[in-house]
Amino acid sequence: MLQNYFKVNTSKVVQETIDGEVVIVNLKKGYYYNLIDTGAEIWSYIEKGISQEEINSIIIQKYSGNEDDISSQINDFFQELLTEQIIIPDLNPHNISEKNTIIKEDINTDKFSFQTPKLNKYTDMEELLALDPIHEVDEMGWPNAKIDTLI
Repeated sequence: MLQNYFKVNTSKVVQETIDGEVVIVNLKKGYYYNLIDTGAEIWSYIEKGISQEEINSIIIQKYSGNEDDISSQINDFFQELLTEQIIIPDLNPHNISEKNTIIKEDINTDKFSFQTPKLNKYTDMEELLALDPIHEVDEMGWPNAKIDTLI
């Protein structure tokens, strides 16, 4: 079976995980996002280089719920991450020998209730986050945008 591997699109986004919450900033568009709960868990698996199919299997084994519904919601989540250009296909996956250990460690006998993974998107700071801090600011520096005036 063909495996779909993805990685963080580091050419466009920066991210940090703080107390289980993932905060992602799209440097090109100025959007920022957050992931919590199941979304943050899936994100950690993407960072570890685990394929979409393997992630799907882990989540189904770890959480209670209809398997088809869980798979569909995970697929929708991946599609949203791709549409927002937060992740990109990984054509050279690595650490494959480590993945089996990760998968076994993350699955236990107690099943939790599945929560739909959500990518929360915020655009209220788009102009500020998209500023070029060297070329598009006034003499006072970032975050003060340069105002072009015709003289």
